[in-house]
Amino acid sequence: MFKTRRTPDGDGAQTGVDTMDRDFDIQDKVARLGDTGVSRRVVAQMRAYWEGLRKGRDVPARAEIDPRGLESALEYAFILERVAPGMGRFRLAGMHLNDLMGMEVRGMPLTALFTPEGRKRVADATEAVFSGPSVAELVLTAEAGIGKPAMTARLILLPMKSDMGDVTRILGCLVAEGAGIGRTPRRFVVDAVHVEPVKQGQPTPAKMPSPVRPEAFGLGARLPKFGADAPKPATAPQPFTAVKPARPAFAARTPEERRAMFRVVTND
Repeated sequence: MFKTRRTPDGDGAQTGVDTMDRDFDIQDKVARLGDTGVSRRVVAQMRAYWEGLRKGRDVPARAEIDPRGLESALEYAFILERVAPGMGRFRLAGMHLNDLMGMEVRGMPLTALFTPEGRKRVADATEAVFSGPSVAELVLTAEAGIGKPAMTARLILLPMKSDMGDVTRILGCLVAEGAGIGRTPRRFVVDAVHVEPVKQGQPTPAKMPSPVRPEAFGLGARLPKFGADAPKPATAPQPFTAVKPARPAFAARTPEERRAMFRVVTND
């Protein structure tokens, strides 16, 4: 942002000159870094846009990119061109990357945003994206120092084909979060890298779990088959009780049996 200020010249007259209000410019950059969680949202939006361009193919073409589909993520977005194994050069870059470096990054390699310790891991991830093709997502931490507040970032690299049909382009975005940018340039170290190979075809929805068959456990026919009527439970065995034979009726007894039933009663 520019403002007009009056400064005295050699003759004491007032002359209008254009100078940059650097304090206001720095505060503006801090405000853009203040949204916690914006990195995950922008990275997810970028990946969803790339997936929408695939349409069942392995990799979309660079010519299919429409900036209107990335309107809310343009300041974080960039396009890389492969210039050597493991090296991608910025062809286009959003203002967020320029703010982090304090200069125009177009034409610079992606590794210029990283410390010497982090460049090898970034180069390996970049080459995996080109040669796989694969999708790479990196979690970053800014190098700290005097005038450089704590800051984290998230980076995603998505492969694309050039007009020649080879995978030599990358669509990506880098989003930093923190209290402010501070002194530039800001460079990053790599905390974590996740590389996922690209598989041709649209993602398939997860299927419902299939029922587990008893044969899978070696039970065979000991358990009922699925869908069959459940067998009725067997009647529990009753405790054994001895059954006494039924006595015949009095009239059916023999005279000897009838005489044995009488008792002699005396008054003694």
